[in-house]
Amino acid sequence: MKRKNVITLAISLLVFIAVIWYFSSSSEGEVETIKTKVKQGEFVIDVTTTGELEARSSEKITGPNPMELRNARIWQYRIEDIVPNGTVVDSGDWVATLDRSDLENKIKDQELEVEKFQTQFTKTQLDTTMTLRSARDELVNLKFTLEDKKIVVDQSIYEPPATQRQVKLDLEKTKRTYNQTQKNYSLKLEKARADMKEVKANLAKAQRKLDEFKQLKSEFVIKAPKAGMVNYKRGYDGKKQGVGAQISAWDNVVATLPNLSAMNSKTYVNEIDISKVAVGQKAEVEVDAFPGKHFSGEVFEVANMGEQLPNSNAKVFEVIIHINEFDSILRPSMTTKNRIITNTIANVLYLPIECVHVDDSISYVYKDGEKQQVITGESNDNEIVINAGLKKDDEVYLVAPKDAAKWKMVTLPEKVIAKYKAKQDSAKAATPEKPEKKSGMIKIKGPDGKIITVDPAKMKKRGGHKKGKRHSNKK
Repeated sequence: MKRKNVITLAISLLVFIAVIWYFSSSSEGEVETIKTKVKQGEFVIDVTTTGELEARSSEKITGPNPMELRNARIWQYRIEDIVPNGTVVDSGDWVATLDRSDLENKIKDQELEVEKFQTQFTKTQLDTTMTLRSARDELVNLKFTLEDKKIVVDQSIYEPPATQRQVKLDLEKTKRTYNQTQKNYSLKLEKARADMKEVKANLAKAQRKLDEFKQLKSEFVIKAPKAGMVNYKRGYDGKKQGVGAQISAWDNVVATLPNLSAMNSKTYVNEIDISKVAVGQKAEVEVDAFPGKHFSGEVFEVANMGEQLPNSNAKVFEVIIHINEFDSILRPSMTTKNRIITNTIANVLYLPIECVHVDDSISYVYKDGEKQQVITGESNDNEIVINAGLKKDDEVYLVAPKDAAKWKMVTLPEKVIAKYKAKQDSAKAATPEKPEKKSGMIKIKGPDGKIITVDPAKMKKRGGHKKGKRHSNKK
């Protein structure tokens, strides 16, 4: 029994070793036989990126009037309810309701303020009425007293001169008192009018503010300005602002109604490839939601300044691609694959970029048991142009075959190398050199609005020099 088990185990081990040897030997054979032919034709250099569809133009659905919000001391508000993203609405249809709790508290406070000014108005009205009535009564009494004094003067003609003089003095004193009281009454009347005007203005101001708050409250119900598809606005973090999102009074856009007849693809190009991209270049756009559906486009805008996207360390530049065709399937926020054609070279030799190897600045390929030196040109993500060293339909290895390290290097004639080197040198001379970016330099906006590069250290020195001058002037 034990002997049978040993024999079975030995046979299984031999079979396992044979299988491993078979597959390893066959894979090695495959590596040696993986070849590709040199192709000739049009060579396309492109930059491939992912992006997102957006409308070329859109109607903004705005919240309450920003000026009225600032007058009410409301700096931001919350979306309490909103239609689902992508909802088709007609003009005047309800779109969203904003949180009015803060405004309602201000309305209650303002109603109390109006009530306080109404009470103050009534109180001032009663006070001025009583004061003026008292002043008028005093004038009437003084008038009677004055008539009395006149009668006494008329009757004193038979009295001694001293008595006559005394009653005349009393008459003059009464006249002066009467005139003074009349002037005081005029002043009191003017003061009463001014007091009433003041409390009336305060009441009107408070009432007007209350009316503005109530009018503003009605604007917290948002309706569509025209027919279209509601598209949520994106915040600074790139997230769509739905229910619960905070809207700033300085940027009170709640949502948008995109114009679906003209679409753009908004994408970001890595700083390594941005030098290849320019306005006017052709592009091919494919929508991930509909594989195989291709649209033609054109680069419309390339950002001058780079930026860093959230959760990424890479610097990228925003690129806007105009899509030429219209299709009802295109919707905002759909993911796109963009192929920007940066250059096209006609009638050249090219092969997969994996075929080319580099050793001590010499580019070569594995071909017919030897290392053939080549002179390369432009390249894209997958292929590279061969300027010299190969012919059309030459077969080269995709990867280094077995024992390739022992193969002999076949170099190109010196005349051929010198010819292409001269071409490269002339091309470099024709290309204007970009100014070297110094370490620590920063870009700022100058007085004329243009972007300039400056050295922060020199800025600090100039700032310190100016401070020193102001200090010496004070001395």
